[in-house]
Amino acid sequence: MKDCPNCKSPYGYPLGELFACPECGHEWNPDEATESNAIVVKDANGNLLEDGDNVVIVKDLPVKGAPKPIKAGTKVKNIRLTDGDHNIDCKIDGFGAMALKSEFVKKA
Repeated sequence: MKDCPNCKSPYGYPLGELFACPECGHEWNPDEATESNAIVVKDANGNLLEDGDNVVIVKDLPVKGAPKPIKAGTKVKNIRLTDGDHNIDCKIDGFGAMALKSEFVKKA
């Protein structure tokens, strides 16, 4: 069984050389790389972000356990995109490794 690349259902089953999803009806070839696996992340202005981009924080962000927030206007270099709620991994000077939400940054 393979996860459906369309709806993420875990019930994909073999159908000859293809796989099929019983939940959404999608059929796919598991040997072909699909573009749906690419992560699409947009900043606060709707610009597409990519790994290695530089971004700027657009509002003060409180950090649990830190005495002060990350200030708006802070530049973050060389971001990495991830799946999930906090879809940007980065390192911020003075704070260390962080996970950010893309809605709070803009492309530099």
